[in-house]
Amino acid sequence: MAKYVPRVLINGYGVIGKRVADAIAKQEDLSLVGISDVVADWRVKMAQTKRMNIYASLPDRVDEMRKGGIEVSGTLEGLLKGGGVDVVIDCTPAKIGAKNKSLYEKYGVKAVFQGGEKHEVAGVSFVAQRNYEEALGRQFVRVVSCNTTAICRVVGGLHEKLGVSKVRAVIIRRAVDVWESSRVGVMNTVVPELHIPSHHGPDAQTVIPSLNIVTLAAKGSHNLYHLHMAMVEFRSTIGLGDVIDVLEKEPRVVFVNGSDGVEGLNSIFEISRDLGRPRGDLYEIPVWFDSISVSPDGREAYLIWATPNESNVIPENVDAVRAVTELEVRREDSMRKTDRSLDIVKKLY
Repeated sequence: MAKYVPRVLINGYGVIGKRVADAIAKQEDLSLVGISDVVADWRVKMAQTKRMNIYASLPDRVDEMRKGGIEVSGTLEGLLKGGGVDVVIDCTPAKIGAKNKSLYEKYGVKAVFQGGEKHEVAGVSFVAQRNYEEALGRQFVRVVSCNTTAICRVVGGLHEKLGVSKVRAVIIRRAVDVWESSRVGVMNTVVPELHIPSHHGPDAQTVIPSLNIVTLAAKGSHNLYHLHMAMVEFRSTIGLGDVIDVLEKEPRVVFVNGSDGVEGLNSIFEISRDLGRPRGDLYEIPVWFDSISVSPDGREAYLIWATPNESNVIPENVDAVRAVTELEVRREDSMRKTDRSLDIVKKLY
């Protein structure tokens, strides 16, 4: 009997989609069918230079894409109708994925959505090391946003191992994504999100329902990564060594040190480029080791980390495909494959 190799299509070839496409192509047990989009801009033309099969997400975009120089192989619906895809990873802009859901339902195709969609679109919000098993065999799964993923990795690990009673986290978000810097941005100010809690805390609870967390957020006038500062209260007394031990063992979490000259987001960004990865992507969550401290009574811990918003959710998308297809039933097995293929490490330098 031939070995089952799930066929994966990426719908939406933007900042996340192009990274997910490259990651899927690196997996020995997954097959990249191609990508689907609605434009013929430089991003899609880059996919063409990589010899990816390109489909039009909407039938009425075929002619325009071809006029723009794209060799369109067909339409997304035509591909789904022909049974050529097992899983669609929907990386379209926020709220578009929800509209696409009916198409995936029509043809019985599994789909992985992104954090721009609401939890209800898929019914399962996903972070591999927290709730992989919940996604097994599901038709739809939602990979949560970069900020929520970071919270679930770092605070979620502490919650599972040490028992968290309450979390208060502050998020300084980059004001504008790099690819939109020519259009809009915040300059020389910080803009608070006045609704408290920000959506990140409730979103983390869709993955870890028992986590008591409130988040506050603001936009800073930069376009590097996001910065998180957390105050974590525990159910029982803990020590500094306990916190460090958990994070040392937590997958996809790494330490950096201010004493090594890692003074800010700019340092993290430079490290990500020096690693020599494609696009300088950083899949791990870097926690400042120097920032980790514990209150005198041993009931609270304080820590700071960076969130590489363009890339930290990429491994989750790969793992989500294995979960929904039940290609791997144990999170450790899927994560091991993904981490090896993407060179994910526990020590950056």
